[in-house]
Amino acid sequence: MSVIVTDTGFAADDFDGPFTALADVTDAVPGAVDVPSDADPQAVQAVMQAGLIRIAFPSFSDGRGFTLAAMLRRAGYKGRLRAHGHVIADQYAMARRSGFDEVEISDDLAARQPQDQWLARADWRAHDYQARMRG
Repeated sequence: MSVIVTDTGFAADDFDGPFTALADVTDAVPGAVDVPSDADPQAVQAVMQAGLIRIAFPSFSDGRGFTLAAMLRRAGYKGRLRAHGHVIADQYAMARRSGFDEVEISDDLAARQPQDQWLARADWRAHDYQARMRG
């Protein structure tokens, strides 16, 4: 199972459709696409019509997913963007600033880093270095 983290805390996953691996996408863009962290940015831009793009984070030290998310948002992606995998609470604000709408974590990680740790970073617009410099 997994837990979805948003600015309001933990929730169950409300998406019940299948995910298609980016490598398996053909001419028709599916409703939801799984993107690996090492995906070619050109290939990711080919699925801009998908309603949900889930970008993998194989480890918390792998930041390539943040770059892919920012690239998608700058290119005009308006759909739902989800970080999936080893994202930790300390990275939540960065995930939101780079364009993710939500983070999908395992039940084990949710037990180790409870909701209050994620909510402490939910005011991500006010806690970046630029806001601190202006304040």
